[in-house]
Amino acid sequence: MDGGNQSVVSEFILWGLANSKNLQVLLFVMFLILYLFIVSGNIVILVLITTDRHLHSPMYFLLANLSFVDMCLSSNTTPKMISDFLREVKTISFAGCMSQVFFSHCIGGGEMVLLVVMAYDRYVAICKPLHYFTIMNLKRCTGLVLISWTTGFIHGISYFLVVVQLPFCGPKEIDSFFCDMPLVIKLACMDYHDLNTLMNAECGVVAVTCFFLLLVSYTYILFTVCQSSKAGVSKALSTCSAHITVVMIFFLPCIFIYVWPLSITWLDKFLAVFYSVFTPLLNPAIYTLRNKEMKNAMKRFIGKFLGPKGNS
Repeated sequence: MDGGNQSVVSEFILWGLANSKNLQVLLFVMFLILYLFIVSGNIVILVLITTDRHLHSPMYFLLANLSFVDMCLSSNTTPKMISDFLREVKTISFAGCMSQVFFSHCIGGGEMVLLVVMAYDRYVAICKPLHYFTIMNLKRCTGLVLISWTTGFIHGISYFLVVVQLPFCGPKEIDSFFCDMPLVIKLACMDYHDLNTLMNAECGVVAVTCFFLLLVSYTYILFTVCQSSKAGVSKALSTCSAHITVVMIFFLPCIFIYVWPLSITWLDKFLAVFYSVFTPLLNPAIYTLRNKEMKNAMKRFIGKFLGPKGNS
């Protein structure tokens, strides 16, 4: 790398998820429906939290940010994947490929920190309930969300600045449905092993640190809950179990893709799909179906529009 982009490759070819035309049509329909559910589900959560005054609390403010991040994470790769199911040759421009690399790590890194912030919010709510609204005020919540986005941006731009300067001069086929950092590095006309190890190590620092903080936080929370009175135990356990479920389905694919890669092509593709499609889909389902306050907010929201008609 001599300071300029020596690339003579203007586009890359994605192999996608399947070769069979019939299977691709089936996947097109399936993933289009899933993506519509992702967008609509997360928009519903954003609208409910924004419009319902009963949900104007720190926990739901953070949940609204998580829904927005999930929608962005899925939108970075899923629309392209869906459209490619109908194309014979699946190409992506050099700029489009680099933007996927940047936004995947920017949004992903930001979501990792945001999940840590949400764990901290639950720690304060359960372990220091009398000081909750003093500690988790709007200014503090906004600051923590900005920290998550700043961390994600730094994480993403560090990958982008390295990958965009690599010399691409020959191979341009990527065995995936989007431009993933380890796969793009392998196409560089240079010995990529040391660089790939360095990039995975950087990703590992962010992912493992956040994952460790989350494990410690929820272990401490659950320990505190078990020692407290039984009155609020069930509600606290319900909320924490939802958070822990989201943490596991988000972090485990990331760890096996970047931190501890298994180098099994079909498994890498499955984990990438799970990370970019199923995680943003499961989050709204987990938080709405298991959350009584969200279900009540949904009833109030529907009642606002159906109530006047019903009375007329």
